[in-house]
Amino acid sequence: MNTKVELTQSPSFRLDGKRALVTGAGRGIGLAAASVLASAGANVSLVARGEKDVEEAAAAIRARGDKADAFALDVRDIDAVRSAIAVRGPFDVLVNNAGTNRPGPFVDVTEEDFDFIASINIRAAFFVAQAVAKSLIAAKRPGSIINISSQMGHVGAARRTVYCTTKHALEGMTKAMAVELAPHQIRVNSLAPTFVETPMTKPFFQNEAFRTDVLSKIKLGRLGQVEDLTGAVVFLASDASSLMTGTSLIIDGGWTAE
Repeated sequence: MNTKVELTQSPSFRLDGKRALVTGAGRGIGLAAASVLASAGANVSLVARGEKDVEEAAAAIRARGDKADAFALDVRDIDAVRSAIAVRGPFDVLVNNAGTNRPGPFVDVTEEDFDFIASINIRAAFFVAQAVAKSLIAAKRPGSIINISSQMGHVGAARRTVYCTTKHALEGMTKAMAVELAPHQIRVNSLAPTFVETPMTKPFFQNEAFRTDVLSKIKLGRLGQVEDLTGAVVFLASDASSLMTGTSLIIDGGWTAE
């Protein structure tokens, strides 16, 4: 007896023909995201305040045989953001990665500290995403917006009250954006890693007590590396996650499991 079995096809993680924008792309998570998106076939635009870093990164991606360009952009300058995306967009994928932190005791946080962190982690992230979404809507194109959040958008931590505030806000923004943009087939998700060794975080880990405390909370017993996030970036950017929106992909080694 011949029985025809219909087997499920493997999902495509390819991004051929897609254009991607990565903010804060000169180093760390942003650079890793740009590199892996280009490897998956996307034409990637890398942006950061410092043009030299992103130009060198884009050149390295092109030398590998993939597609990339770069331009300087301060994401806090909302008018510049809108102008750049209006001219260079639409972008099918946004990795909303630019972010910062100034750890310190809650009682010592100044208004300048608060405003500086919030201006990048929330205000800039909001308006970069808005500009990308408006460009996609005008072009009647679907898209994927990936907000780089943190496990600190799901829990609290000492000396990180402002950072936690901004990342919890980013998680709420992600859900609200997903609801509103779903009719346009624009998906919005967040990626929430644990402590990842990057140029921004490495100085913190020189404090042995801090490093030990962090490792005690990561159940898998090691710090994150940028390579731990790249599979999730491609997944969220690609059609492999086509029914996923308004949620957070937490890559924290088990930190938030208890």
